[in-house]
Formats: sequence, C-alpha cells, structure tokens
Amino acid sequence: MIKILAACGAGVNSSHQIKTALEKEMKNRGYEVKCDAVMIKDITQDILNKHDIFAQIAKTDLGFDVKIPVVDAGPILYRIPSMAKPVYDKVEEIIKKENLK
Repeated sequence: MIKILAACGAGVNSSHQIKTALEKEMKNRGYEVKCDAVMIKDITQDILNKHDIFAQIAKTDLGFDVKIPVVDAGPILYRIPSMAKPVYDKVEEIIKKENLK
C-alpha cells in the first residue's frame, strides 16, 4: 500500500479533492494507494514519516526538512485533464523510482 499525504489550509475541501483524484487515478494505473487529507498546520515530521509521498497544494515552509518525495498537486484542483496528468505522471514516476508497493 502506497501512502500519500495531501494537505490544505482547512483539511476539508482541496485536500479531499486531491485525495479522491489521486486514489482514483492511481487505481486506474494499477497501484494500491491510500491518501490521507489533513490541515497543513497539523503536519509534523512524524506524520510525514508515515507516508511515502507528500502531495502539497502549494509550496509550503513547514519549518523542517521534508524527507519524502513532494509533488505539487494543486493543478488537480482545476479539473482540467491536461493540467492534472503531469501531477499523476509525477506520482507514478516517484512510485516507480522509489520502488513503492
């Protein structure tokens, strides 16, 4: 199971849209993905360490180094396939590069 963390300001709307989109698309590509959606202010190093990929909506200074691969997932929110595809491709590239399962 590949674990992805999505975060937005409130942890309610944008992060859940990204969560749903990533889980659906990665399943269509043959990957078993679980995505958690949280408030950006609640992210700690411990939370990140429990995930394989961090899908951020915008570049955010968390106050510490992020040690897992980061994907800028904001374009998914535009719901334009040509903008979302590069995000999905990047997630798949990380999955393959990191040999995640």
